[in-house]
Amino acid sequence: MTATAPTCMTDPALERIRERVLAGERISVEDGMQLYETPDLWGLCELAHEVRMRLHGPVAYYNVNRHLNYSNVCALSCKFCEFARKAGQPGEYTRSLDEIREEGRKAAELGATEMHIVGGLNPYLPFSFYTDMLRALKEVAPRVHFKAFTAVEIVHLARIAKVYKRDDRRGSMRWVLEKLIEAGLGSLPGGGAEVFDDRVHKEAFRGKIGSDEWLDVHMVAHELGLNSNATMLYGHVDHRAERVRHMHILRRMQDQALARLGYDGSDTPPDDICEAPTITLTREAVDLPTPTLGQGYYQTIIPLPFVPDGSALEHLPGPSGLENVRTLAVARLMLDNFPHAKAFWIMQTLGLAQTMLHSGADDLDGTVVWYDITKVGGTGTHQETTAWDLQKAIIEAGFEPIERDTLYQRVERNGPDWRVVN
Repeated sequence: MTATAPTCMTDPALERIRERVLAGERISVEDGMQLYETPDLWGLCELAHEVRMRLHGPVAYYNVNRHLNYSNVCALSCKFCEFARKAGQPGEYTRSLDEIREEGRKAAELGATEMHIVGGLNPYLPFSFYTDMLRALKEVAPRVHFKAFTAVEIVHLARIAKVYKRDDRRGSMRWVLEKLIEAGLGSLPGGGAEVFDDRVHKEAFRGKIGSDEWLDVHMVAHELGLNSNATMLYGHVDHRAERVRHMHILRRMQDQALARLGYDGSDTPPDDICEAPTITLTREAVDLPTPTLGQGYYQTIIPLPFVPDGSALEHLPGPSGLENVRTLAVARLMLDNFPHAKAFWIMQTLGLAQTMLHSGADDLDGTVVWYDITKVGGTGTHQETTAWDLQKAIIEAGFEPIERDTLYQRVERNGPDWRVVN
């Protein structure tokens, strides 16, 4: 289903970009900057909406999930982060395996289809803690999908397992991911990407892995058949041009992943990103990747606005609501080979996320329950909404709510009992 085209755009440059987008052509980095700078924000949102309608029609997705932050002890000191603590600091914690089992038990009893598991880079936990955690969760919640560990955590695990080799980074990451998959890992979240730029990295999160390692982790995960997501934490010390380049890098990596799945018709997928063909999913009548395990590609782009909280960058205002809407719309148009775009309601607020369903987003995320990474507007770690709240928000926005699992398979539910349907 394709949305009705806007009758008039006030910016001629936006009209030219619209012609290319609707023809299924890839827009350039320069086009991305024009999208950020156009005064016709309404026209931009309408264009992003046309693309999301072409991809998904009148539906919008949500899921029933729970977040688990297993530890906030972290060896890093990223300036934008208020979550991390050093050992012995007030508020630091590390969950025991018994506590983690209890969280898994609650997730299963309440009918969650997913647990989203991330934490700090705790230098005091052995590698076995992470495989034991997954196995313990699998015992008490065998049907739940475990989306766990950012790329930053995967590199950290390679180091504490003493398998990290600078001259064979991908081999190190492969070893870690294979062990985690064996223990129950189902997919990777998209966190830790921040903004792919050396200047921003140096200023805001020095010491964290760079974009090359983050991308390597996801590439190896895709080769092993794990799906993943991608984020972009914006609105702190970054500039718009750096965000657009971040999106360009992600879509080139997705080109490579989709070529590996045969989307370019070739039997020999490229080994180098520079050799990857341009593959868009926003043309008419293009099939999206099948939502099953073993595909290995980026499912979703999730733009995340910087929330000052009590971080070292709390003197910065963070992005405005209009900047958040604009960034989501630009991401939907730039990332023409990402099947989904998410308005993460925890960081956008549920009201603004509703608006974003008309600006390129097709997903609001899930019920969450506990979220200790970011606290918008002074909220605590108990940040929960219900499936009904999400359904209501989607209906109010004019869409059909569809419950999904982590892989975007449709879910039918009767209370805590659920099943995946084709």
